[in-house]
Amino acid sequence: MTAILTRRSNQLLSEPAPTDAEFTYLLGGAATAPDHGGLRPWRWVLLRGDGREALGDCLATEAPAHQQDRVRRKMLRSPLKAALVFIPRPDHRVEEWEQLAGTSSMVYAMMMLLHARSYGSIWRTGTLCRSVGVRELLGLSPAERVPGSLDIGTPDEKARLARRPREDVSAKVSAFDTTAAASRTGRTAGP
Repeated sequence: MTAILTRRSNQLLSEPAPTDAEFTYLLGGAATAPDHGGLRPWRWVLLRGDGREALGDCLATEAPAHQQDRVRRKMLRSPLKAALVFIPRPDHRVEEWEQLAGTSSMVYAMMMLLHARSYGSIWRTGTLCRSVGVRELLGLSPAERVPGSLDIGTPDEKARLARRPREDVSAKVSAFDTTAAASRTGRTAGP
């Protein structure tokens, strides 16, 4: 519970970030997230240094002139940008929505593992997900798409201490009532 409540999306991230080897090690754990069919319909592209700059330049060319510098700076907000590439298998019995759900579970597991190692991360979407230039830059096939990316690095010490408040979610839970269900369907309750 402590890990869940203390993990926050961190806007301000600096060095160090996990190495490629450390990211891969953590991914080995994150990849154990629920994944019907064991499809692993995803891959990651890790961008650092010049790679982040190339990504910023690519997105800037598609932005209005007055936003180009801002777009470039946004790609430099963390020392590591991990772009998630989703590779759905439309021919598989596991529906695409469930493949995406499994992929999302893996991403959250990765964020929790990063948090456990004192790294910060934040899920990013936006123009990166829709950019034709980014697709080309990252070498995506026609079947692949980028649903988002993780900015990863070391969070500001103050951000590490922030704890997420627990909310009352009792209105989001109900117990199934066989008698009420029977009256709605016209069937008798019980065996």
